[in-house]
Amino acid sequence: MFNLHLSTQPAPAPYAASAKVSFVQNDVTLHIPGPEPIRALQKSARQFSEFAGTAINFVGDWSALYIRVFLVALDKHDLTVTLNDAELPQLVQNHLTAIDFCQCLVNATPQDISPEVLATQVANYLEELAPEAVSAKHIIGEALVEFGWQGIYEVGRGSARPPVLLELDYNPTGNSNAPVDVALVGKGITFDSGGYSIKSSEGMLDMKCDMGGAATVSAALALAIMEGSKKRIKLYLCCAENLISGHAYKLGDVITYKNGTTVEIVNTDAEGRLVLADGLMAASEDSPKVILDAATLTGAAVMALGTDYHALFTQNDTLAETLTSLGETHAEPFWRLPLAPFHSDNCPSPFAETANSRPQKGGGAGGASNAAGFLARFVEPGIPWVHIDLSGAYHRNATATKPAGASGMGVVALAEFIEQVEL
Repeated sequence: MFNLHLSTQPAPAPYAASAKVSFVQNDVTLHIPGPEPIRALQKSARQFSEFAGTAINFVGDWSALYIRVFLVALDKHDLTVTLNDAELPQLVQNHLTAIDFCQCLVNATPQDISPEVLATQVANYLEELAPEAVSAKHIIGEALVEFGWQGIYEVGRGSARPPVLLELDYNPTGNSNAPVDVALVGKGITFDSGGYSIKSSEGMLDMKCDMGGAATVSAALALAIMEGSKKRIKLYLCCAENLISGHAYKLGDVITYKNGTTVEIVNTDAEGRLVLADGLMAASEDSPKVILDAATLTGAAVMALGTDYHALFTQNDTLAETLTSLGETHAEPFWRLPLAPFHSDNCPSPFAETANSRPQKGGGAGGASNAAGFLARFVEPGIPWVHIDLSGAYHRNATATKPAGASGMGVVALAEFIEQVEL
């Protein structure tokens, strides 16, 4: 058992100036001086991780935020954890459970998580949390064409494992005619080879994380349910494997969407926006008060923000301010990037109303905003909408502040966003 104490003072001699942890037998002091206590706390967790035994006890006045930030960065799942020798508060336990659910989905191998498995695991988990309030519909393979969900079908038809649209309804009101308060849409590409615009081996290695959007919004909904949400929330997961085969979609193909929009394929590796388009149209059909989608969508967002922020796009200032504030509160930061009406026209095509990207590496300049502009074509006008490009969802290797793999960043802030947002 280690007893963990907090200090705003630097580590004493003979510890190095960069040390965030000091020891006196089983008493451990975590040093978080300076203007960035959250980063210092994450660094202390990473430094302590190699010493952590089987049990830790937080001693003193620890906030729920600090406990959660430390334990997520510590990334030890077999510890007995107490606060002043008592159980952790239920709120902290719920946060950690939801984040762990997200991380487990993302970190699973692409062989284990097919589109159908992803949809089934999410549906089963949420049904277990609220069996009387959750119902789910799985639209699989050729049935997608019958329902008009052409984008998910085209992206996923190259794989032997069929694509799926999961439509899940959390309705604690008991009234089937109750309005939908929030619709959540998640990109669930369980493996992304890039298709015929094939990725390099290095670029393909971690593409099991390309369903991070689906995992994040599913975990956020799970947390909202754990916290007793009374809102009606619908979840749409757009699940597919983007693979190469004789059945795969090709460069130069034109997809006609359910709303009549035609899209020329100029990059089969810009597939996330193609599947999300269906999810956004499906969500719009229910006329929710707010739509939020999340996706590991563009490398451009990562280039702009690194992995310490998620990129936020919306034309609604209230949504942007709410989510940015919640991100700061929960140490899951969002940074707003531009989304203007003209971004919807920034991927022109001579053969369709729009292309799915620009025929340039990474989609060219402004790639993240242009991707958001593409998605805007598929949201019913008048419905408030926010798009999250999850630039901080995954790390190939551990860093000074984060463990390797899925970060789970955004789950807590999005769950509270679901509860707070009122327009």
